[in-house]
Formats: sequence, structure tokens, C-alpha cells
Amino acid sequence: MTALAQSFADVSAPDLAATDAVALHHQVAQFLYLEARLADTHDYDGWEALWTDDAIYWVPANGDDTDPEKEMSVLYDNRSRIGVRIRQLKTGRRHTQTPRSELARVISNIEIAEVRGNEVDVRANVLIYEDNLRGDTLWAARNTYRLRMVDGGFRLVRKKIALVNNNKPIFTLSFLV
Repeated sequence: MTALAQSFADVSAPDLAATDAVALHHQVAQFLYLEARLADTHDYDGWEALWTDDAIYWVPANGDDTDPEKEMSVLYDNRSRIGVRIRQLKTGRRHTQTPRSELARVISNIEIAEVRGNEVDVRANVLIYEDNLRGDTLWAARNTYRLRMVDGGFRLVRKKIALVNNNKPIFTLSFLV
């Protein structure tokens, strides 16, 4: 988004700090549940539509307090790379996803960390159950999100998935985390 477009968006966007805390928490939780359902059901187009143009999708490696510009990451996608990832998944030719994994995730401990204008920073714990030909795998993560209110609904600006075991070798993450 250009600086001029961002300034117009900021003027017309609601100030989320003025929103009732319980109502804001509910809206945030509903959005996170929607994002999880779209990922779990392989609704790639629906999931991709949740992202802003300036989005970052990040899975750090070797700890959760790393600099993705200087250190290796499992994933570090900008908006363009998110689109490439979705197109690859939709081909049906990702060998680690043939047949594709059955997924179910549980999101808990949702906390509003900070509210700034039309954006909210959120923390949550996530447990993802994956069933595939390799067997059953449980993925545990501490996620942080930055959500932006756009046209009356939230969009993902940033999603950081800090796997609790990211300091060890991990299986291929060939699904939407």
C-alpha cells in the first residue's frame, strides 16, 4: 500500500481503542477461528484473501526472538510469496501433501497485547493436529498476530508462528501453519 493510500485508510479506519474490550476480544477470536478453519479445510483462496498487501507470514527457526532479516527462518513470506505458496498448494503436486494432510487446530489463550488505531496485536497458543501418510503429528506454537481493521473486518498484517520445538529438526511444514 502506498503512503498516500495508507494515510487515507488511517483517516477512515476506526480507532479500535474506543471499542469495548470484550467486544474487541470476541471479534479478534472469531477472526482467528475463521483463519484456522480456512487453513484446516484447505480453503486456500479464502485464507489468502485474509491478508493485507503489506503482510508478513513468519515461522522462525532456532528460537522465537530472532531477526528474520539476519537469521534463518522456516518460513518468511511477504505478500507476494504468500501468493506463490498458495498457487503451489493448489497445483496438487506438493509430494508431501499427496494426499493432503487432514488438519485440526485448537486456538487458546487469546490475549489482546496492544491496540493502535485500526490495528491490534494479539497473542495466542495453537495446537495443530496433522494426519498424513507419515502418521500423526502435533504441532504446538505460540502465535503473534497483527490484525488491521479494513472495510469493517479484520485482515492479517503479520502472523508469527513460534513452534515450541523450533530448535530441533522438524518435519516438512507443507501446509498452512
